[in-house]
Amino acid sequence: MPVFVTLSGRTVRLEPLSLAAVDDLTAAAGEDRSTYRFTRVPEGREDMAAYISEALAEQAESRTVPFAIRWMKTDAIVGTTRFLNLCYWQRPQSCDAPARNPVTDVPDVADIGYTWLAPSAQRTGVNLESKFLMLLHAFETWQVHRITIKADVRNTRSRNAIEALGARLEGIRRAETMGADDTVRDTAYYSILSSEWPEVRALLSARLGLVEAA
Repeated sequence: MPVFVTLSGRTVRLEPLSLAAVDDLTAAAGEDRSTYRFTRVPEGREDMAAYISEALAEQAESRTVPFAIRWMKTDAIVGTTRFLNLCYWQRPQSCDAPARNPVTDVPDVADIGYTWLAPSAQRTGVNLESKFLMLLHAFETWQVHRITIKADVRNTRSRNAIEALGARLEGIRRAETMGADDTVRDTAYYSILSSEWPEVRALLSARLGLVEAA
């Protein structure tokens, strides 16, 4: 079954993406598009509706969990993000644990991607808290083994933000896909493992000013 979940923090709430957010997201994406050179961000209401419909179709197949990002400061939806490439490992029948059902069970690994924010919400802490909420859910509710985050190798700003999360660079996949600027793009692959999560959680909690239990 598709997963629908709301993740709430101090200044950010990640709400299940729906077509009800079309107008808000169209406005957010239209503020100033100069920061979207390496990121696909829908332009105009028709493109936004198609973008959301595509995400919802993938969610119906348990392939993705998309969110609208609501910034509490303005009570406005300021962007989107999602879990994607949800992978469900099947255990051999000889294992003590039964095989997992990809329709009803949680993923073993996943990606975080399709993240974009209105310029007014960039460099405000919205992205950091959004990523923290998603990582917290992935590692502590789903108990995934790995989260992968990718970026166009040319996108220095996004890569710096990913590295600031504590993610480790795995390598560069050459000619991995078409870029947002319609050129063949090389992609930088980063990941966080479950064994690394306690350290990453402490790092992000400190950056967000959260008090961790001793």
